[in-house]
Amino acid sequence: MNNQWLSIVGLATRARKTITGEELVIKEVRAGKAKLVLLANDASANTTKKLQDKCTYYNVPIRTVDDRYELGRAIGKDARVSVAILDDGFAKKLLTMLD
Repeated sequence: MNNQWLSIVGLATRARKTITGEELVIKEVRAGKAKLVLLANDASANTTKKLQDKCTYYNVPIRTVDDRYELGRAIGKDARVSVAILDDGFAKKLLTMLD
């Protein structure tokens, strides 16, 4: 997978346009603020199903990335299973890179 998306997620984080953590991501999806959800490929089956169901119901795109360590490194933190992008511009750019 092309890793240029990592720098875009990093930029979004520095612009304070990301939220991490399963419950916070679900809260943002429900509120209609999340424009894209990134989910680690090694997330638990329960977490994966919960996030995919919420994103489908609220019509938020969800994309799977390699693993939790790569996702965490992209935002400058420890391992992260899910990250929500809260900005349209960052979300659209990431969708073109991840599709």
